[in-house]
Amino acid sequence: MKIGIIGAGMVGSSAAYALAMLGIAQELVLVDHNTALAVAQAEDISHAVPFVSATTVRAGDYSALDGAGIVMIAAGVSQKPGETRLELLGRNARVFRDVVGQVLAVAPQAILLIASNPVDIMTDIATRISGLPPSRVIGSGTILDTARFRSLLGRHLGVSPQSVHAYVLAEHGDSEVLAWSSVRIGSVPLLSFAEQVKRPMTPEVKTHIEDDVRNAAYKIIHGKGATYYGIGAGLATIAKAIARDQRDVLSVSCVMPELAGVRDVAASVPRVIGRDGVIADLIPPLEPHEQQALKESLSMLKEIAVSIPV
Repeated sequence: MKIGIIGAGMVGSSAAYALAMLGIAQELVLVDHNTALAVAQAEDISHAVPFVSATTVRAGDYSALDGAGIVMIAAGVSQKPGETRLELLGRNARVFRDVVGQVLAVAPQAILLIASNPVDIMTDIATRISGLPPSRVIGSGTILDTARFRSLLGRHLGVSPQSVHAYVLAEHGDSEVLAWSSVRIGSVPLLSFAEQVKRPMTPEVKTHIEDDVRNAAYKIIHGKGATYYGIGAGLATIAKAIARDQRDVLSVSCVMPELAGVRDVAASVPRVIGRDGVIADLIPPLEPHEQQALKESLSMLKEIAVSIPV
């Protein structure tokens, strides 16, 4: 499969590198308004390819996306230290109006994979601009937040994150909802597992984990200016599920008809991802306070989304 990436900055290039290392794509095409940057990133990544795969990596313009099955959009301005994802909205919405049109002019069959922040709002905007079915416009959503949640739980409990089944729902941002009540380690509920391995989930431990999940991006941005390796791997994971029709369950963002009483809102829940994009939405059982937090997050996202004309 040919995969295109719009935006050759740190997020786009990290995703390209992850894709190349995994050998997911037959061809990767990087497109950026800074042609020299796209060429340099493509060349650098292509020099790593012979060690692990046979992916062709090159730079090009929008016409080079012809035949692409997936096009990632990582274009836009970067998040500034102290800036929330939602504050990025006004600046990045203008970029999308141009980018989405140019992508679909040459690759109308492509699934759009949205990485630009605030990703839920940008997924909504891309869906409206493109006119594509929502199942073919997928935001990276809370895939990285979910990975952080699982990693921190695994670290506390002394198990591999791959054995932790936990999800972060709703907004990729400040109002995200950690679905504590549905966490399983293997097939065992969280509190039971923690008791059995003698690593109790005290209120203090839960608060610490939740704080680290919610504020991880801000801490990284403060230290090095941006986050990109984690989300690059997350984007590659979504692309792999599509390209190989793996039917993986991933927490990604997509416009859905209704959730928690809020209609036509883009937000994250666990979803089955395969060749055709989103195949099914999966809503985990939630406690009443989690359900309320979910509704509040979705209502906030919906209010902002409808205020942005396309």
